[in-house]
Amino acid sequence: MARFLILLALLVSRPLFGAEARIDKVLPQLLDAQGRVALSPSLYERDAYQAQLRLHPTNVAGLRFAIHWKAPRHGTNAVTVRLELRTAKRAGLPPLVLESNEVPARWGGRWTLLAIDGTAYRKEGDVVAWRAVIRDGDREVASTRSFLW
Repeated sequence: MARFLILLALLVSRPLFGAEARIDKVLPQLLDAQGRVALSPSLYERDAYQAQLRLHPTNVAGLRFAIHWKAPRHGTNAVTVRLELRTAKRAGLPPLVLESNEVPARWGGRWTLLAIDGTAYRKEGDVVAWRAVIRDGDREVASTRSFLW
């Protein structure tokens, strides 16, 4: 009986454990001239095409970050995903900032895509480090960063 009550208490309190916003993954993906990260929807194909783009940088026309995040429904119910980039040509300058529109928070994960392409990509140079942030209004609720940040 005691085990049953403990198990029941854990199941009932489960929503309390996952109540914080978090960023699960940040995937930097090279873009070709057509804005593609892969030639087909296969993960294997995506990885192979990304390797090919890294070997042939003249075919790269931009960089896209796919950010997987979770945020519970609270506060304004809309959050902003922000990406700060340190690039090779911005040494000593403030980071380049990419920001999504306000996105409604919901249970479960969500993907946000932020890209730098075209002339902006060529002007800024290679990305050296990045930092991803989830903001609820003016408050930072979650963040993660690359090793070199």
